[in-house]
Amino acid sequence: MQQLAQYVEKYGLSLIFVNTLLEQLGLPIPTIPTLIVAGALVVEKDLGVVRVLAVALLACWIADYLWFMLGRRYGFRILKILCRISLSPDSCVRQTTATFEKWGMPSLLIAKFVPGFSTVAPPLAGAIGAKTLPFLLYDGGGALLWAGSGLAIGMIFHRAIDRGLQLLTSIGSQAFMVLAAGLLIWILWKYWQRRRFYKALRLARISPEDLHQLIDEGKEPLVFDVRTAGARLADPRRIPGARVFLFPELEEKVADLPHDREIVLYCT
Repeated sequence: MQQLAQYVEKYGLSLIFVNTLLEQLGLPIPTIPTLIVAGALVVEKDLGVVRVLAVALLACWIADYLWFMLGRRYGFRILKILCRISLSPDSCVRQTTATFEKWGMPSLLIAKFVPGFSTVAPPLAGAIGAKTLPFLLYDGGGALLWAGSGLAIGMIFHRAIDRGLQLLTSIGSQAFMVLAAGLLIWILWKYWQRRRFYKALRLARISPEDLHQLIDEGKEPLVFDVRTAGARLADPRRIPGARVFLFPELEEKVADLPHDREIVLYCT
């Protein structure tokens, strides 16, 4: 952390821009610690709060507009790619899609405060056909709120941050080792969850050919389209005879479903 303060003081706006850009592109390089240190330096070293906000906003716009255009070009396929690299694939797209559909473009104002939503929201906006100007306005507002909160914390608690940096320096490498071990344990835990999810998915999967065979054999499987409204809008194609249900509805009605027929769910 002491080194981070030295880097922010030395490289200033360039470091803030690169850090913010990389995080918004999806790399696990958190920017908030950098912004908090920058906020402390705004008070102590006259770094310039307007310049820091402008640099963070520009970096967010560049990364988010790139994701927005990828979503517009490739639709929900780009979300599948993001889901594959996510450490929480079971909730990656569905939860963020449901949130975006519920709140619409204003959800971009708080997207960067929600883990996972920050990266998924811009391509999702592009996939559902959002207009560019409203996207940039809401996305920019969210970027300013997010970057401003980090700077505000640093500015308000700059004395405490300075004491904290001195404490970490006195502890030395032990603090870094503890933080690194905690991060490693969390990543391994999420990786184990991911492997368990894919194992369960493989056991429960049915191929399109097998489903077609069931239908041809007259076994009349129950097929449910559980995609979100946005996904159905982006791709209106549906398996013939499939019923449109949302997951909450399935939870309520699962007890009423017949037990003598195969039940098939499909989503994006």
